[in-house]
Amino acid sequence: MNTTYSFQIYKSASLLPLEWNLLASDNIFLTREYLEVLENSCPVNMICHFIGIFEEEKLVGIVITQFLFAEKLESFGERDKCLKTSVRNFALKNFASHVLFIGNNMLTGQNAFAFDKNVKQSKAIKTLHKAINQLKKELKANGRKVHITSIKDFTETEIKPLQAEFKNNYTFSTQPNMIFEINQNWKTEQDYIDALSKKYRDQYKRARKKSDGIEKQKMSLADIKRYEDVIYDLYFHVAKNAPFNTFFLARNHFSFFKEIMKDNFLLYGYFLDGKLIGFNTLIKNGEVMDTYFLGYDENLQREKMLYLNMLYDMIGYSIKKGFRKIVFARTALEIKSSIGAKPLKMYGLITHSNTLINHNIARFFNYLEPKTEWQERNPFK
Repeated sequence: MNTTYSFQIYKSASLLPLEWNLLASDNIFLTREYLEVLENSCPVNMICHFIGIFEEEKLVGIVITQFLFAEKLESFGERDKCLKTSVRNFALKNFASHVLFIGNNMLTGQNAFAFDKNVKQSKAIKTLHKAINQLKKELKANGRKVHITSIKDFTETEIKPLQAEFKNNYTFSTQPNMIFEINQNWKTEQDYIDALSKKYRDQYKRARKKSDGIEKQKMSLADIKRYEDVIYDLYFHVAKNAPFNTFFLARNHFSFFKEIMKDNFLLYGYFLDGKLIGFNTLIKNGEVMDTYFLGYDENLQREKMLYLNMLYDMIGYSIKKGFRKIVFARTALEIKSSIGAKPLKMYGLITHSNTLINHNIARFFNYLEPKTEWQERNPFK
């Protein structure tokens, strides 16, 4: 019997079919609740669409896409103030200012889609391909031509069925996802400290000593709302200084997130003399703890080793609560490696609407994605 697959594009999380969450049960980042957060407090330069894939009447696949348009962005990352940046910004504005992500550009890992376990994968992916082409047509009809289409973030095994379908796409690999596996025998933060080699135990002690006087507080929705502007400024400072940025969060992002996701979203504030000087956020995703955005006062971060202390805090909390692993995502690879996170290579597919550029996409891509040199550490005995 030949089953037919079809798709439906939704412009709002409120329109999603009721059974949507049944397919999102393994990943909080595909649930209606999270998609509602995304839609209602997403960056100013982002439009979200959601795709349902159906076998006859039955929902068998769920997909998230993000359309980013760079014309509303004042900064693509301010760190590399040099010719390369100005050339890159010119290239971005003129050839890459409209990017369609299949997946979530704000997270690291496979948060693009989920299929019913009985689905014919190649057929579902073919239907996804049709849906993407349809979405591009609709965006173009609204005066927004997609320059770049990118499907991300997949492991080496996960990317294979996509490569088979999206044949003219270039496969790229960006910075790895830093994953911290929690040893089953650890029950407390002390167990983790005991597993470190002397050099890294000393690093831990030094960082903890530096953080004297800092008070850490789990913040409620009311707290987050009260400190919303400070939280945003601390976040924005860190985001702005990243080497490459395609979006900035909306000001109400964290409070809206807390309101909808409740205890699955945690925000910890770090206070010094009653003043909020830093914060970090965590998202409970089944047995996995996902780290999310953070922010800090640059001057105090160095002096108090704030960032490193936050990483240790996240490890301590996740061990205590019985999580299996922590997703530390990209960026700051070396420091994350020094606390025990391991790199997992991630792949994506990219294609450009301009045939000439698409022909040279490998070179173009290397221009957009700055290479990072870093040394892997092993802190354990």
